[in-house]
Amino acid sequence: MSFKTFSKTPDSSENSTFIECPCCGEDQFRPHWQSDHTRWQRCSRCSLILQNPQPQVEDIIQRYDNEYFSYESQNEAGFLELMLLGLKDIGFFRWNSLEKERKTFLDIGCATGRLGDYLNKRGWKARGVEVCREAAAFGNLHYEIDIFTGTLDEAEFEDESFYFVHSSHVIEHINRPDQFLQEIHRVLEPGGYYLCATPNSDGFQARLFQSKWRSAIADHLCLFSKKTLRRLAEDNGFAVKKIRTWGGLGAGYAPAFIKKPVDKLVKILGWGDVMMMVLQKLPD
Repeated sequence: MSFKTFSKTPDSSENSTFIECPCCGEDQFRPHWQSDHTRWQRCSRCSLILQNPQPQVEDIIQRYDNEYFSYESQNEAGFLELMLLGLKDIGFFRWNSLEKERKTFLDIGCATGRLGDYLNKRGWKARGVEVCREAAAFGNLHYEIDIFTGTLDEAEFEDESFYFVHSSHVIEHINRPDQFLQEIHRVLEPGGYYLCATPNSDGFQARLFQSKWRSAIADHLCLFSKKTLRRLAEDNGFAVKKIRTWGGLGAGYAPAFIKKPVDKLVKILGWGDVMMMVLQKLPD
C-alpha cells in the first residue's frame, strides 16, 4: 500500500529564520541536499538532517487548509489501515487487556480522527489534536472522538492525562521537536508510552533517492534517523523500548517478485522507509 505524500509549495510571503539544531543545540551545519524550494543541512555534531532556515510556525499551519483536508479525507481508510499495521508491528494491541483507567490515548495530528474513533469503539478513551480546522471539524461531527483544533501546546491538557500518546508522520513537521517531546512527556502518566512514526532518513529509499526521496519535501522540517531520534528522546526524558521499520521499494519501482524480498530484507536490517519508535516516559 502506497500513498503520494502531501506537500505544498511554500508561499512567497512566508518568513523563515535560521535555527540551532533542535536535537543537540549545535549552530554549525554542512550542506546535505538541495531539492525544490528546500535547502537541507546536516548538523555537524549529531547529524540531524533539517531545513535551515526554517519557516515560522504560523506559516506552516496555514499550509494545512482545505486542500490538505481533501487529501486526508480521500485517503483516511487507507491511512487507518497503515496505522493499525504499524501498531500491530510494535505489539500495541497486547495492551487491550489494560485496566480501563489506563486505556487513555492521545493522537496528535489525528486528521479526521479515524484512529481514535476505532479505539473508542473498542473500549479506549481516545482524544485527538489537529491543526487543520476542516479535518478536525469533520472528525468531531462524524466520528466518535473529541478533537482539539490547534497545536499540542495550545490544547493545554492537564499533567499526566494519558497513558499513550501517538503521532504518525507528525514530528518531522515540527519546528522544535525537543519542545514537542517535552510537552508529550508532561501529559503522559508515569511510565506511559509515546508511539512515534516518522520517515527514516537512514532507510533504503533515503539512501537510494537522496534529494529525490519522497520525504525530502518542503513540509518536513526535520528528517530523523534512528540515532538522532533516539538522542532527542533520551535527552528529553524518554527511554527507547522498541524500534521497528518498514517499507522497502515504493509501489511501481519494481515488479512484485523483486519488491517483496527487498521489503523483507530492509525490515530485517532496519532500513525501512518509515520507522516507529516506542518511547517510555522516565521519572522526572
